[in-house]
Amino acid sequence: MTGPAAGATSGDGDPVAAGPGYAKGRAKRREILERATALFGEVGYRGTSLREVAARCGLSHTGLLHHFRTKEALLQAVLEQRDADDAPRVRPATGDPLDALRGWVDVVAFNAGRRAIVELFCVLAAEATSPLHPAHPWLAARYADTLGSLTTVYADAARTGALRPGVDPEAAARQLVALVDGLQIQWLLDDRIDMAAVVRDHIAAQLTIPL
Repeated sequence: MTGPAAGATSGDGDPVAAGPGYAKGRAKRREILERATALFGEVGYRGTSLREVAARCGLSHTGLLHHFRTKEALLQAVLEQRDADDAPRVRPATGDPLDALRGWVDVVAFNAGRRAIVELFCVLAAEATSPLHPAHPWLAARYADTLGSLTTVYADAARTGALRPGVDPEAAARQLVALVDGLQIQWLLDDRIDMAAVVRDHIAAQLTIPL
């Protein structure tokens, strides 16, 4: 997913206007998303109010509603921005399963420089297990897509002889996702942990050739 561009729509479905104020409007929108990301990570979606987001951005409540009409629209925009920021770090499909696994290490390393994003994901992952949470569809789809694509990567590694005998691709995919999620919580408590190194060593131990 990508953020808005000229002629596209904002997070609440309104047209994004072009013109002299466009760059300024985009900068303010980005600031709102950054402040909302931090606040969602601190107190969760349910504990966040649009008035508090507005205050952190130096806006009135009405001013914030000009950009995002509802808290649900703001959350959706935050999640879309998160995915857009991750996209350049995800390695393009090359057909090489090891390259795809290296991409996981790259993304984990990148996230170590984005504490607010890690906080946001950990809090939402706990909150959004409820089907009533507005982020539940996003979270469920993200896990399904991630596990599916990662299982395929491990299966491809097995077919090329790069995966150690006895390692089940689906189980390996679930283990890697669980490791990354658990490491993020540990890292939030102690940021001396080198998450990327732990993930790299875990993947390397599953392979027959160097990562």
